Amino acid sequence: MAEADPALKQSGGAAAMTAPTVEPRQPGKLRRRVLMLSVPLAVVAAGGYFWATSGRTVSTDNAYVKQDIVSVSSDVAGRIVDVRVHENQIVKAGDILFVVDKAPYRVALEQANAQIANAQVQVGKLRTDYQATGVDISGARENVYYAQEDLKRQQALMQQGFTTRARLQQSEQALDNARTQLRTAEADAAKARAALATGAQVPGINPEIAAAKAQRDQAALNLERTTVRAPVAGRISQADRLQVGQMAIQGLPLVSIVASDRAWVTANFKETDLDHMKVGQSASIKLDAYPGLSIRGHVDSIGAGTGSEFSVLPAQNANGNWVKVTQRVPVRIAIDGKPVRPLIAGLSAKITVDIRDQAKAN
Repeated sequence: MAEADPALKQSGGAAAMTAPTVEPRQPGKLRRRVLMLSVPLAVVAAGGYFWATSGRTVSTDNAYVKQDIVSVSSDVAGRIVDVRVHENQIVKAGDILFVVDKAPYRVALEQANAQIANAQVQVGKLRTDYQATGVDISGARENVYYAQEDLKRQQALMQQGFTTRARLQQSEQALDNARTQLRTAEADAAKARAALATGAQVPGINPEIAAAKAQRDQAALNLERTTVRAPVAGRISQADRLQVGQMAIQGLPLVSIVASDRAWVTANFKETDLDHMKVGQSASIKLDAYPGLSIRGHVDSIGAGTGSEFSVLPAQNANGNWVKVTQRVPVRIAIDGKPVRPLIAGLSAKITVDIRDQAKAN
């Protein structure tokens, strides 16, 4: 193979040295430029969002679910003969919890019915006595009439001299006695009429019968109360105090029910968060037990009376070593609607209150 001309080699080498070189674009520089622009934009966007939303809400995770606890006692005293519930059982309002011995109260009801019958007999006797007083009045009036006629006759005979003064005085005494008997009969009639009278509180019913019926109603009510039912729906607690054979004392709590439909949240906010908080403002409730669940609520009350142990703040500035500490103030959050998951007393929660919600604030 023939060798190339050396002159051509030199000219070609010079041309190669004088030709411009094109460097390939490096992707790293473009990425750095994008990052240099995006970071300031993200900072500006975050600052704008913080500026727009800052001061709109206050939140705390020092919050817990609370529920009403209803203590159930017996309205009548007696021995427990039947227990229908156990610890942690779910009950509905009206379910039977336990039963007290009914026998003494059945006897009391029978006695009350006997009292009604006795009162009815007494009223019947009063009516008969009242009717008898009418006959006595009629007879007394006739006696007064005959005594008056006899007195007139004796006075006429006295003027003619055909009778004695003793006989005349006897006729006068007989008239006085007849008039006294008439007044006595009229008084007995008034007394019998008063005994049959009815009062304004129970018109048309004799008071004795009304009193007996009231006793019968009380006895029937006591008999019904021997069956103790759940006043609210919820979960049974402290059922170990319910034992067959145990004496139920009237008014003494025997079992408790944690009401399922009376739940709220007590949120202990810092006192510095309360400047713009008002009753009625909307709140968001998130429970640690249900991470995906968000519950709506509203501020129900602020401060004492929310059912928290922090309701009364201790006075700590009475000694010389006092150090000011931001206090926690209980805020009661009412739950709007019925949550889809069951609420259990003691569950931890995070509360966020919209303090700009002035439309609903009271």
